[in-house]
Amino acid sequence: MNRRSKSGGVADGCTVKKPNDDQYSAVSCKAPGPDPPDRKVGLGKKVTLLRGISIIMGTIIGAGIFISPKGILKNTGGVGMSLVVWVLCGVLSLFGALSYAELGTSITKSGGHYTYILEAFGPRLAFIRIWSDLIAIRPAGLALMALAFGQYILEPLFMPCPVPTMSAKLAAAIGLTAVLFLNSMSVTWTSRIQIFLTFAKLIVILSIILPGLYLLFRGETKNFENAFEMSNLNLSDLPLAFYSGMYAYAGWFYLNFVTEEVDRPERTVPLAICISMAVVSLFYVLINVAYYVVLSADELLASPAVAVVMNPRYHL
Repeated sequence: MNRRSKSGGVADGCTVKKPNDDQYSAVSCKAPGPDPPDRKVGLGKKVTLLRGISIIMGTIIGAGIFISPKGILKNTGGVGMSLVVWVLCGVLSLFGALSYAELGTSITKSGGHYTYILEAFGPRLAFIRIWSDLIAIRPAGLALMALAFGQYILEPLFMPCPVPTMSAKLAAAIGLTAVLFLNSMSVTWTSRIQIFLTFAKLIVILSIILPGLYLLFRGETKNFENAFEMSNLNLSDLPLAFYSGMYAYAGWFYLNFVTEEVDRPERTVPLAICISMAVVSLFYVLINVAYYVVLSADELLASPAVAVVMNPRYHL
């Protein structure tokens, strides 16, 4: 604002500029008081502890818990060893998660794998990592989860007949499109839906675990007889069993992708990771116990969708 005092002088806080003698003098004024502080542009700290837990658990719990039991049982050869593999995979995942918790509190930048490789080894290896993620790793994982979603959501509609392949693929494509749309609309709404879906997944898993444990305490233990018989165990197949188990636990590192959006990351990241991994490991072991209460090893290996096949057994 340009102004002069009534007496013709220059008001307080104003400076006079005279570019040329033949031009009017320009007076520029500044409001009294201290200069405003510098404002930094950055991501909002919207990820609380609850949202962090929901991100990790919601990412881990998915198609893996319904797909991996068959692969682990097939490659371990017995009920007892398959449960041992589930426990060991949970412990290994916890170790990896704790390492990432330390990285997340030391390097408070979003990006996960890419950021840490960039800081440690430079841009070339970081580019190779993000390139392989975008071209192969993530699309393959999303395709597998989407196909499992299509298979499971259509299985009750087609029982006892098998789900047509094209129908499962169409349902998978619709699911992927819906997820893409939701994530493109709003971060806040995506977080809220993530929390809702995480609780929905836990309710579904509890609906399988609780009836199974009830039957187990009533004496339904016939499928656990000779559980640790090693006659069918082949050591060369154990890596495949661990691969199936680690796939089911994959996702404990996703909170580090949004570290800059985490409120108090030095506290929230370790707590969210530890709580999530403890709950997920417990639920995974218990749901597999529930599977074996109702289904024998041969029935589980023959079932195309474990949870869908075992649910009617609770009512027999």
